[in-house]
Amino acid sequence: MTEPMLAVREIRAGYGQIEVLHGVSVEVRPGQVLGVLGPNGAGKTSLVRVISGELRPTAGQVAVAGVDVTGARPERLARAGVATVPEGRGIFPSLSVAEHLRLLARDRREAKALQEHAFSVFPKLAERRNQVAGTMSGGEQQMLALARAVVLRRPLIVIDELSMGLAPQIVESLYQHVADLARDGSTIVLVEQFVHDILGIADQAVVLAHGQVVADGPPTEIADVLADHYLGAGAS
Repeated sequence: MTEPMLAVREIRAGYGQIEVLHGVSVEVRPGQVLGVLGPNGAGKTSLVRVISGELRPTAGQVAVAGVDVTGARPERLARAGVATVPEGRGIFPSLSVAEHLRLLARDRREAKALQEHAFSVFPKLAERRNQVAGTMSGGEQQMLALARAVVLRRPLIVIDELSMGLAPQIVESLYQHVADLARDGSTIVLVEQFVHDILGIADQAVVLAHGQVVADGPPTEIADVLADHYLGAGAS
């Protein structure tokens, strides 16, 4: 069987004396999309922070492509092949689209190559290349945040709350980009509070509640569990 691109095993983590993840285990195989769902406060963002190296777990293991990276700092996680699109987009409002991409390059030649790659995947950004990011729409800003992860060509992309604050039609377009990335070989962990159409593109899904996994499996098999543990809890 193929080695998981990401394996999170029995992770416990928290803040000070407060534990928020209680033995969480998830995994995703190369080229798949894993949906991580759950209401506000379920532990989703803490899980993202553990995977991206921003939160050190107190127990358990994180492995990327079979390599143990438990507790590694973000720089090492990046070298191991992890790119993270954080909640809130993480862009610089005063920089243009082109300048955002230029920050990722070591020299002018690489900057040009990165821009060409980003604009081929996201043609809308080519139209906005000289526009200051802070003046773009929320959907365009999220597209830029996603493009910054894509151009680095890392095999694992972790996306936290892609749909936050966006209109449904914009979310649908961004999800289509995610599905295209998976078809091109990227492995995606897509973390969302709201279900939207995530189950339509996910190969596997897990549902978190109170810092624990309450459902894990193909989207079609966890629909009833979603209704009981997620939608029934007040998230919609």
